[in-house]
Amino acid sequence: MDATFSSTTDLAAAIAKRKISAVEALDAHFAQIDSHNGAVNAVILLDREGARERARNADAAVARGEALGLLHGVPFTLKDTHETAGMKTTVGFPPFADYVARQDSPVVLRLKAAGGNLFAKTNVATMLSDWQSNNPLFGRTGNPWNLERTAGGSSGGAAAAVATGMTPFDVGTDMQDSIRLPAAFCGVYGLKPTERRVSLAGAFPDPGSAPRSVRLMSCLGPLARSVDDLSLIYRIIAGPDGCDTDLAPVPVEALPKLDLQTVRIAFASTFPGFPVAGDISAAVENLARQLQSAGAIVEEAKLPRLDLHDDLAQGGTLIGMMLEAAQPEPPEEPTQISRWFEVLARRDRSILAWDAFFESHDALLCPVTMTTAFPHCEPGAPIKVDGQDQNYWMLPAYGAVFNYSGHPALSMPCGQDSVGLPIGLQLVGRRWSESRLLGIARAMAPLAGGFRAFHSLRES
Repeated sequence: MDATFSSTTDLAAAIAKRKISAVEALDAHFAQIDSHNGAVNAVILLDREGARERARNADAAVARGEALGLLHGVPFTLKDTHETAGMKTTVGFPPFADYVARQDSPVVLRLKAAGGNLFAKTNVATMLSDWQSNNPLFGRTGNPWNLERTAGGSSGGAAAAVATGMTPFDVGTDMQDSIRLPAAFCGVYGLKPTERRVSLAGAFPDPGSAPRSVRLMSCLGPLARSVDDLSLIYRIIAGPDGCDTDLAPVPVEALPKLDLQTVRIAFASTFPGFPVAGDISAAVENLARQLQSAGAIVEEAKLPRLDLHDDLAQGGTLIGMMLEAAQPEPPEEPTQISRWFEVLARRDRSILAWDAFFESHDALLCPVTMTTAFPHCEPGAPIKVDGQDQNYWMLPAYGAVFNYSGHPALSMPCGQDSVGLPIGLQLVGRRWSESRLLGIARAMAPLAGGFRAFHSLRES
């Protein structure tokens, strides 16, 4: 078997049945990294010897006939933001260059408890603050489909590593499209769960043990090469963990097998006032037609009557207020608390409007971002979309709408644009409905095209 492009589920099954050893699986991924990472720069902070020892132990457990976890012996990487005992967590920020957490975050613990073998971290934007993965510690991550273009951010290293077979899966963070945008740029799948589904404890390095400030809009979710793998990793990491008190005790359901003829899909090739490349809007409309021909109930979306630009601004305000509160000397304003509640009340209106929308639709099909992967540039520089300059800060707009509302959303590969770059489309569902959303995505995947493997990198 080709261990580097096998699914996580197939790789775990092969290790359990002794068709391939955990050591062989790990070495195959190291070989892939050694072949391609010099050009892509997706994988950083490798633990070669520790991972190889864990792989040998995993093989010994199989030989002894021990009970095995869902990820037994499967090597995997993590975005360089998760706190990990014995491995640096830097977020590409020089003051954190040598930071090693005292313990694993709850998400890391769950992946390891399932038998996964963490062998490396993946590159990010500095402090996760951009939609290109570039930082002063590890440099810039290139897009495997065109190295002169970005892999996206802030989970760009994760997306590029999954796309090139350097890892079966990764877990990213997403406050403003930071899983879905790089997944779209690199041609893989990425899931942002419902807000408060997956623990945020230890999701950012915290050398000073400060109170956790980011408690809204940010989510953790998997990046992988198939919907089945998204579902597997999501079910492992989701749910209350005894650390993050914000998590809702909502059952995590198994991935259902759905018939498209039972599904109601709304589609929007753009949102009012949001730019989008013609190839992307055409991909939305083309997939909508295919879904209708396959028997799904499909209609053009009548979007909630919301000022989506204002929603984005309000989301930025929320982020700013959380980060302000985390400063050593936060601003002392007598109106700060009342302003906080006003901002939350404004958010509630948008959440309820989208809740009402999904009462009559199982999912919304729409763009993930306004363009496919763009050339490396300075943050804030205008982005060309069909030859026209567009505001850099609108890059995450289609995804950030659903960080603001808290609804689950995933990015799925859907062909290529006119220059051969991957197109990713967004599928959004009801809050707490990740399993059904993933089931819909799996039913749609044969029409959308799914992940397309490649074995050589493009320079331009």
